Amino acid sequence: MNVLQLCNKSPFPPKEGGPIAMYNLGNGLMQQGYHVDILTMNTFKFSVDVDDLPVDYRYKTNFTAVFVDTRIKYREAFLNLFSSKSFHVQRFDCQEFRNTLVHILKNKNYDIVQLETIYVAPYIDTIRKYSKAKIVLRSHNIEHLIWQRYARTIANPVKRKYVNYLTAKLQRYELEVFGAVDGIASITSVDADYIKSHGFSTPLSVVPFGLECEKYKHIPSENSRPTFFHLGSMDWMPNQEAIKWFLENCMPQLAKLFPDTMIYLAGRNMPSWIYNYKFHNLKVVGEVDDAGEFMQSKTVMFVPLLSGSGVRVKIIEGMALGKTIISTSVGAEGIHYTDGENLLIADSPEAFIEKFRLCINDHGVCASIGSNARKLIEAEYDISVTTHNLINLYRMVLGNAN
Repeated sequence: MNVLQLCNKSPFPPKEGGPIAMYNLGNGLMQQGYHVDILTMNTFKFSVDVDDLPVDYRYKTNFTAVFVDTRIKYREAFLNLFSSKSFHVQRFDCQEFRNTLVHILKNKNYDIVQLETIYVAPYIDTIRKYSKAKIVLRSHNIEHLIWQRYARTIANPVKRKYVNYLTAKLQRYELEVFGAVDGIASITSVDADYIKSHGFSTPLSVVPFGLECEKYKHIPSENSRPTFFHLGSMDWMPNQEAIKWFLENCMPQLAKLFPDTMIYLAGRNMPSWIYNYKFHNLKVVGEVDDAGEFMQSKTVMFVPLLSGSGVRVKIIEGMALGKTIISTSVGAEGIHYTDGENLLIADSPEAFIEKFRLCINDHGVCASIGSNARKLIEAEYDISVTTHNLINLYRMVLGNAN
């Protein structure tokens, strides 16, 4: 079976959530004998040189990258005020990318074209025109819910009104896409239930983020005192919001109560304002060369997300490594956790401080939660399991075509 994977950012290198999810699932399909080609966008924020890719991967996937300028331009933002189009999505609509897609579709027959996020949905009409392939949307998040949650945190009434206006257009577009594709692979059951609640008859399956568990070795920490860390792309708005909340509402007490406990902040594109927070036991690491190695060297991951949708890839990776995770309910959405057994939930500053205290004072409980987390990932999130879910959706979609 031939699959064309349409991506808004390159799956390689798999160093952050979206690319890791796309890369792993593509590999999972190829391991099952599927032929997977990749057409991806290069942008100013995330770009790869095709010549730098591993040769085998490049040729096996017929890897093609097209530059798309997704930068926010004030003139376009102003004109969009008078348009019904979603400004969030409009920035990814590019004629050169469309021309390349047409060329690819004319030269090869595909059974499935998989859209990685709604940001490549503007090309649905082009796919319909030049291919008989069925279109499957892999919904990484319910994008408009992220922006709705964010809007509620904005104090400035003018900015809040503008964000709500953009979000309403994004919601209309996203719901239209759910009805326009032939199948939907939702990354969480929470997102799947939301889609179903709008009455769509589009075939839908839950296809969680998957990883190759054998590549994630659980190595017990040798630190006599637990170390805490946050790791995530800091150009993603919900991560910035989360860390600012944590630094202002949790960190002062943590520095006072546990002065000998180190807390690390790591991730690419660390904003400059983070360095204004001065605590003796806080270290801003920035981007790390090897995320896995960094996580292995620490004990407890904390995820203070207040907004977002989908599933947090770094939580899944941390659990696969046997790390104890302290997360808000929002951060843990879409993961089949049991609070206190394989993950710790904290939804207030007081709760975060108590969960930090638990991990510091009771190493046995901390280690047990990490071990149980690993077992959960092996059972439900290994790439062999998630790929099987996607293949079943493909069969359902193609069966509906007959």
